[in-house]
Amino acid sequence: MVTSTLFIAGDEGQWRVDTIRAIRGANLATASHLEVTAGNDAFTRPLSVWRLRGVISSLRYTNKSERDRLQEMQSSLDRSDAFCAALIPIKKSDVWWSLAQDERRAIVEEQSSHFQIGMEYLPAVARQLYHSRDLGESFDFLTWFEFPEESAPQFDELLKRLRTTEEWRYVERDVEVRLTRASSKKKHATWERA
Repeated sequence: MVTSTLFIAGDEGQWRVDTIRAIRGANLATASHLEVTAGNDAFTRPLSVWRLRGVISSLRYTNKSERDRLQEMQSSLDRSDAFCAALIPIKKSDVWWSLAQDERRAIVEEQSSHFQIGMEYLPAVARQLYHSRDLGESFDFLTWFEFPEESAPQFDELLKRLRTTEEWRYVERDVEVRLTRASSKKKHATWERA
């Protein structure tokens, strides 16, 4: 059985919500905290503002050499210096999903350089992609990012670059949830709007 990861917004959790902002499409409801937890039974917990669910799956748009480079450079999540995080749920259009896998790969890599752009920000910005479409969720992907506070400008630049690519033309809904580790004594400065 595949274990889901749950992103549960409410009034408690290990991450404090700094902002929730719709970039394209409808926004998510406001919440003060976000709990990130693995386990299918966590989805039944009451008293949440919203819940998003995804699973870690195979890398679908990378070739072997790209995957190997990513594994070599990628930082792990839950680093002690990573006080900042972002959850970015994405929903792509029906047109995107009507394309064949090789057509989507061509848009992601050959036209948009998605992988290459992302690699430029490693290892400072760690990320994990969760797939939600096959679970019947309202978003197709949930991308989780963690990074040290001093890497926030690089993270903003990463988002700005990715949102100007050919691939982003197929995005119907994009919400940006910016977070600070709740156990941190630091209060993150106001996030730059990417």
